[in-house]
Amino acid sequence: MLQTDINPAPYIDYALLDPAASDEHVDRACEEADRFGFASVCVYPCNVKRVTERLLKTKVEICTVIGFPSGATTSNVKLYEAMEAVENGATELDVVINFGWLKTGQTNLLHQDIAQICEESGKPVKAILELSLLTPDEQELAAEVCMDAGVAFLKTGTGWAGAATIEMVKFLKDISRGKVGIKASGGIRTREQAIALIDAGATRIGTSHGVAIAREKI
Repeated sequence: MLQTDINPAPYIDYALLDPAASDEHVDRACEEADRFGFASVCVYPCNVKRVTERLLKTKVEICTVIGFPSGATTSNVKLYEAMEAVENGATELDVVINFGWLKTGQTNLLHQDIAQICEESGKPVKAILELSLLTPDEQELAAEVCMDAGVAFLKTGTGWAGAATIEMVKFLKDISRGKVGIKASGGIRTREQAIALIDAGATRIGTSHGVAIAREKI
């Protein structure tokens, strides 16, 4: 039975990942995140400095995406992107893993790719696994490598390759054994969906529909 008394707002990473988002859109997202008590605002790196200025006196975290959405940039580029974002005020980093390295068994490169960002940034890293594109064995391997590399969260996907599911969240909950947080992202548009994912084990909800979810009644 769904726990309808859960307030999803504090779990929400409020995503503004429209490449054409204007300064006005960014400012509005920051105001809404503060008003509704969301966990973070998640934007592209180019908007981090502006979000940092707008959220300076709030409790809202400043989240950005690294290597988004493919994860296929070089490790040096990912690290530079992450460090510049931190310098501009980012407090959380959602990093896309290199799927090619995972699928070809180059787990040493995958581990190094993520570990150097975790170590050098000093910020919580959410590893974006894109579970819908992976086999069950690859899903497990990706999760284990990223946890060993020091991530703070495992994230179901970018949202560009399908919706987050209850099954994905339960899988990550089982394999993480409480060691890291779990972020569900992709296709989450209603309060009922958000609560169901939280009930399954999600500790963060990535969505661009945060305001609608916060306002909706079940």
